[in-house]
Amino acid sequence: QMQLVESGGGSVQPGGSLRLSCVVSGFTLDDYAVGWFRQAPGKDREGLARIRSSDGTYYTRSARGRFTISGDSAKNTVYLQMNNLKAEDTAVYYCAATEPRRIGTYGIWDWEYDYWGQGTPVTVSS
Repeated sequence: QMQLVESGGGSVQPGGSLRLSCVVSGFTLDDYAVGWFRQAPGKDREGLARIRSSDGTYYTRSARGRFTISGDSAKNTVYLQMNNLKAEDTAVYYCAATEPRRIGTYGIWDWEYDYWGQGTPVTVSS
């Protein structure tokens, strides 16, 4: 059974950092593409970054330069390191997985992913 569990969210002041974790089970990281998304109150879900063994990583404009996605196959965990957080980063953050062939070049659209975690909330506020 495919399962993804996020953790690491919380409250942080502007300019701070958080590292989110996504522990996966039921599949091997190297065999799947994994993405990070977020959904702020009243807004659509937004893609941030994805990782795929065949071609590495891709970041959307919202994440590029401040966020880093990485994977640890031994721990079956994908991370999202978030630095210089801003109030507009406040959202529920989700990880998702799918077979690598199901995503395109960018792989940052939520409809490309089949398996989702329950989300972890992040609040950036002074």
